This record gives sequence, C-alpha cells and structure tokens, in this order.
Amino acid sequence: MKHHSRLNLDSNFTKEALRPRILSHLNQLTGDRDPFLASGSHWLVQQYIRAQFSKWGTAEAYPFEFRGQTYTNWVLRLPSQTISSKAPLIVGAHYDAVPGTPGADDNASGVAVLLELVHYFAHHPPAVPIWFVAFDLEEYGLLGSCAYAETLRQERQPVRLMLSLEMLGYCDRASNSQHYPSPLLKRLYPDTGDFIALIGNWGIIPVMRSLGQHIKRAGTACEWLPVVNGGKMIPATRLSDHASFWDCGYRAMMVTDTAFLRNPHYHQPSDCVETLDLDFMAQICQGLIMGLRSFV
Repeated sequence: MKHHSRLNLDSNFTKEALRPRILSHLNQLTGDRDPFLASGSHWLVQQYIRAQFSKWGTAEAYPFEFRGQTYTNWVLRLPSQTISSKAPLIVGAHYDAVPGTPGADDNASGVAVLLELVHYFAHHPPAVPIWFVAFDLEEYGLLGSCAYAETLRQERQPVRLMLSLEMLGYCDRASNSQHYPSPLLKRLYPDTGDFIALIGNWGIIPVMRSLGQHIKRAGTACEWLPVVNGGKMIPATRLSDHASFWDCGYRAMMVTDTAFLRNPHYHQPSDCVETLDLDFMAQICQGLIMGLRSFV
C-alpha cells in the first residue's frame, strides 16, 4: 500500500492489480498472427482489441491498402477533461507478428500495456486528448503506421507527441545481457538488460528525461537516447512505428525493452508469455500513466 500511495495511483493500478490484467491480455493476444499465414488468428486479435477499445469509447477503423487487400489500424480517441483544441498525444503499438512466432514480447506486450493505458485514462480524463492506435503490418515495413502518419500529415493534424510501445516485457538482470548496435553506445549505457529504453528526437530531450523519471519512480530503471536525422545514423533506432512519425515531421519516441539487443527469443517460436516479466511490465505501465498524466 505504501508503494501505490507513493505513486499516487488508485487501487486498480497497483502492480498487484495490473499483473493479472496484463497477463489476461497477453493470453488473448499471444499466438501466430501473421496477416497472410495466420489470418484467422490475426482477425481474432483485431476483434479483441476492438472489443477492449469499445469498452471505453468508439473504436474507429482506419483501413489502408497493401498488395490489393485492405488492412486496418484501430483507433480510440479519448477526449481531454475539458473541451480542448490542444494537439493530441498519440500512443500506439502494433498487433501483428512475424510468421511462426507467438510474438508475446513482439508485440503482444506493447498492446497489453496500451490497453491498460486506455483503461486508466478512460476513468481519469487527461489534460490533453490522447489517441490510442493499434497498428497493423508493422512487421512488413511499418505499413500501418506509415499510412496513418501520412494521413495525419496530409490533413495537417498537429500531434503533440507520438509514443510507440515496442516490446515491453523482457528483462534480464544478468551482467552482459544487454547489447548495443555501436561500440560508443556500449560504453555509455549499462550492460545489464533490466531497464526500459526511450528513443526520441533530439528536440524532445526534456520529455524523455521527464518520462524516464516517472518510470524510475515506478521502480524500473530507464535509459534514454536522443537521435538526429530520424535515427538514420543508427538504423536499429528506427525499427518501430515511431519512425513513420519521424518521417512525417512529428515528434515521436519509442518505448522499448530493446528487442533483439536483449531478448534471445526475438522473432523465434520461443517468444512466449512465460519468458516475460509481469512485474517489469506493470511498473512500466505505471510509469507511463504518470508520465502521460503530467503532459499539460
């Protein structure tokens, strides 16, 4: 009780309350869900996301075309506590997975946390509008987020900030469990894979610092990395849906457990729920709640 009081979160969002709900989401979302080779499971996951969104508002379908077929991003737009013309925050996670993998970390973990953020902010209206998006076809080249970000750009829709939740469940507290795409980063950051990483535009350093402080307050280590030129100097920083928003000129950030730089089950049949750390995920969720709540 002391811990939840310190975080100033109600009893529905203590670590103990979040863990079983996150596990329930993971059990519904995990499984082969490639849109071409496992289209039935892919469809069922969409319906689960749609049903969860629909508990709290209108789940809007945003279709896009690929190879002559239609695919869907699902969007829930939660209003702010007062009528506001402020630009929205966008929080997104992709729900597809590579063929032959259950995709528990990649990216059922991101979607599970997304759904709990929806749950919180539906009951606690934020100071600014938050739009929650479940993206399709990330694994085929960020196609869903590219389509959505481009639509926003063409409509001249301002966006306060976009957060991409990309693999949030794998934690390894052993030394030398964390790897990096460059020797310089290896010298600057920890060698233990027990932190969450924030990767964003150079201009949002204050936002990353603030969000990182909230995540640490929730009990999880956090590191952040600012990049320039849309992350093109370090291609590994572009491997999620935030890059689509960078390319359309928006401020965006990836929240990640660093994927293949830590998780040996990445894109493997072994990427199962049993490999994930539910306490780690619950604390990340708490930190994101507090961080998003602080935006005014």
